[in-house]
Amino acid sequence: MISFICSFTCQMYLSAQSKNIIIAYLDAASIVVHIALSWLFCVKYNMGITGAMTSTVNAYWIPNVGQLLFVTCGGCPETWSGFSMLAFQDLWLVIKLSMSSGAMLCLELWYNSVLVLLTGNMTNAKVAIDALAICVRVSNELGGGSSKGAKFAILVSTLTSLTIGVVLFVFFLFFKGKLAYIFTTDEAVAIAVDGLAPLLAFSILLNSVQHVLSGVAVGAGWQSTVAYVNVACYYLVGIPIGMVLGYLISLQVRGIWMGMLIGTAFQTIVLVTITWRTDWDNQVALARDRVRRWGAHEREEPIQNGQGV
Repeated sequence: MISFICSFTCQMYLSAQSKNIIIAYLDAASIVVHIALSWLFCVKYNMGITGAMTSTVNAYWIPNVGQLLFVTCGGCPETWSGFSMLAFQDLWLVIKLSMSSGAMLCLELWYNSVLVLLTGNMTNAKVAIDALAICVRVSNELGGGSSKGAKFAILVSTLTSLTIGVVLFVFFLFFKGKLAYIFTTDEAVAIAVDGLAPLLAFSILLNSVQHVLSGVAVGAGWQSTVAYVNVACYYLVGIPIGMVLGYLISLQVRGIWMGMLIGTAFQTIVLVTITWRTDWDNQVALARDRVRRWGAHEREEPIQNGQGV
């Protein structure tokens, strides 16, 4: 998770300059190395979960190293001129934003982990966890100055993602348990996945919108607000309802996942409401104010260094 700090920061910096191709190349290289290390650690040296995690950690950090080298070694000459004391200006604001971003991210990632943890106490837990892990994995993998322009971008992104989500929703309802054989040869697991297919389809449909809205929140600087939303929707609504449906009503893993979906649905509704009611003209004004303040710092630096204007 620590690797995400560097990864997300560098990706935002590069994406803002339309240098997405370097991100794609580094991710492709990371996949190749990840496969090779997974075979080496897990198959050849039989290191089990330790080997798998070691390979995963390496795969997360390889793009980070590549992105930092690209930025600092001449890949962004228009925006990177070396290290500067300006990096420490308004640092407290950056720290607060970073803490909010970290809380928002952790609360989302831990939600799925809690789901798997609760499933471990179910009847026939091994099959249930295998089926749930496959479904969560698929769901996660398939789901990533003008106010008018901002609203239009949100609308286009949401509708595009929703359209893809609807197509995948129909696809997974149609194929159901056949999807499981991509990840396992265990027939019991495939049958379990078949039973969870409708929930998987609805999960993909919700995630297709939820991830876009989370991206909007990050772009608008609402990380702290979304962190509170995540606490309320995930941990005060989703998990309690999932435990009631899973344990008290004995719906097992279906009940826990239904609770998760209800929590995600609540979060999506709240984010839609916040986005819909936002004064985007005011957001643009705030952004321009930030640019003016940072621009003033940049203009002051040569004077402070005794170089003149």
